[in-house]
Amino acid sequence: MTILHISQPVDGGVARVVVDLARGQREAGCRVLVACPQGGRLAAEAAAAGALVLDWPAGRSPGPATPAEVWRLRRIVRAAAPDVLHLHSAKAGLAGRLAVRGAVPTVFQPHAWSFAAVEGPLAAATLRWERFAARWARTVLCVSEQERADGEAAGIAADWRVIPNGVDVRHYAPVDAAARRAARMSLGLELDVPLAVCVGRLCRQKGQDVLLAAWPAVAERLPAARLALVGGGPDATDLAARVRELPDPARVRLAGDVTDPRPWLAAADLVVLPSRWEGMALAPLEAMAMGRPVLLSDVPGARECLPPGRREGALVPPENPAELARLMADALADSIECDRLGAVAREHVVERHDVSGVVEQVNALYRTILRPVLGGPRRVGRIARVPGRL
Repeated sequence: MTILHISQPVDGGVARVVVDLARGQREAGCRVLVACPQGGRLAAEAAAAGALVLDWPAGRSPGPATPAEVWRLRRIVRAAAPDVLHLHSAKAGLAGRLAVRGAVPTVFQPHAWSFAAVEGPLAAATLRWERFAARWARTVLCVSEQERADGEAAGIAADWRVIPNGVDVRHYAPVDAAARRAARMSLGLELDVPLAVCVGRLCRQKGQDVLLAAWPAVAERLPAARLALVGGGPDATDLAARVRELPDPARVRLAGDVTDPRPWLAAADLVVLPSRWEGMALAPLEAMAMGRPVLLSDVPGARECLPPGRREGALVPPENPAELARLMADALADSIECDRLGAVAREHVVERHDVSGVVEQVNALYRTILRPVLGGPRRVGRIARVPGRL
């Protein structure tokens, strides 16, 4: 089976999902190609996972260059002759469905709905597109039941499948107290202070501005507490300015983008992600795999990634700094309870969110939608022939 993944963005959780799928599918004996823009981490990490990486220059948002991006993608698909096309996130979903229009069995994975990220006329136009373009996907793959329910409620008619996100539970291994102290020493952090860590792209979606609005109340209640924001992104400058305006900016550390978040997760007492929208964020799963408790906005995917019966005190309404501050302070004040909840979280992720199981489910989905096709000659629908070979 030949699988062509198309992705824009090239960083963050979407890129990690693509790399994990590519690695697992290569190990299963599939021919795997990844088309994406250069820059970011996706191209290099997908190549290291064994995928053939194809350059697809494309911006993150639709614009005047979109027709040319669609044309380039059409050429890529024609040359690759994939059995299945897997489109990741809104921009790849736009360009890929326009380029192929159902001529190749297509899986569209939104990784959070695009119409949830915008407002006004743009949101309405985006929703109209998703309703129309669903006809060009054999399956719409969601990472949470809530994401699927939101799509259905918005009037999108599709063959829906839900496969929750997963993480490599061997790579994100649990840490003990000694390992946590070692991680703090390596990062230049105090050894015994309460530490909250937020890992995520610095952007409106992830809600770091809400976290900073909540932080003064946490610091007032727990003067020794510290906060670290780990990640890079378009809001880095604005968030740095917000930190400087805090009563005690030295308590907050902007760590920037990091290649490996594990030392920060190991160092944390609590991992916080106050997102405004998600499909199912990877950072909380990674944190829980390492035995750390999480505090999340109650957005799609959040409830479903938490251990059953452990949602009280782990979920906060989106954009509610006062409640976020209260729950953060409650958690950071009890390190023993943090350790206990972290151990429960680790067991849950191993059982429900091991990435090896996710890869198996996605491959089974491909076989289901390809069953009528793979018995005959391999072809690429009615896409017009274009020059060029891989």
